[in-house]
Amino acid sequence: MAKASRLLVRFGWTQALCCLFPVVIFSAMAVTKAAPIPHFPRYDLILLICLAMQAAMVVFKLETLDELKVITLFHVIGLGLELFKVHIGSWSYPEEAWTKIGGVPLYSGFMYASVASYICQAWRRFGLRFVRLPKPYWMWAVAVVIYANFFTNHYIADVRWWIVLALLALFFRSFVEFRVGGRTLRMPLLVSFALIAFFIWVAENVSTFLGAWQYPNQEAHWNVVHWGKISSWFLLVIISIILVVQLKDLKYRVLPRAEARSEAARSGESGEADPIKRSSTVPEEWRDGEAHVCR
Repeated sequence: MAKASRLLVRFGWTQALCCLFPVVIFSAMAVTKAAPIPHFPRYDLILLICLAMQAAMVVFKLETLDELKVITLFHVIGLGLELFKVHIGSWSYPEEAWTKIGGVPLYSGFMYASVASYICQAWRRFGLRFVRLPKPYWMWAVAVVIYANFFTNHYIADVRWWIVLALLALFFRSFVEFRVGGRTLRMPLLVSFALIAFFIWVAENVSTFLGAWQYPNQEAHWNVVHWGKISSWFLLVIISIILVVQLKDLKYRVLPRAEARSEAARSGESGEADPIKRSSTVPEEWRDGEAHVCR
């Protein structure tokens, strides 16, 4: 029992470290609401805090430049979704700001980027490995359909539950492995998606309570965000996981293999069993074993 308790505490502490960027964003929302700076728009101040935090994460090597690229990509994806959803009235940002575009403050992209930051942090701190993932083309297809449905569901039928059924079929054999205190644990991948989505929904309730944005039913007074939003976050988490997995696979597997083959062709060393093993950029855990990422 004591050993299990220590393991749980270790797991919780590591999760807290992974959530460093989201915690800073929520803290910025709370502080700027409680102690606003006169004549300085609150949303702009939150943006400055987010930019400073992002720079600090890279400078102090809490995030790598490659991870920053992934986070920036997710920032752009999230901002595009925000511009559309605000335009059609799904939610709004009631406060004024100098850095608003189409009614959307630029800091909003960091809320999506913080999800990608959490995944990148968890990948490193927990040593994540994914078991029996679907083929890359299936994952890309799912990501595109999920993202498109966020837009098309306002004009045609919302097919999110059909997408969820497809995800059950694709990922029902998939697991995520992670290390805590020297032990390797395993969880069904869909369960991990659902848990992350639930905690993001909890964070969304905190954010709307602090006035970060508001839904139409929250204009008169604050209400709990509808539980159905968990399904939206569930799908968005899947997009973020797919992006991180595929970009890391591109860096550690596809590009080194292509480079090794090119070098072999130039030097006339054809017929080597595994040219990727000559690349020092490929982590050891990516080289063998069915349980490793994208196998």
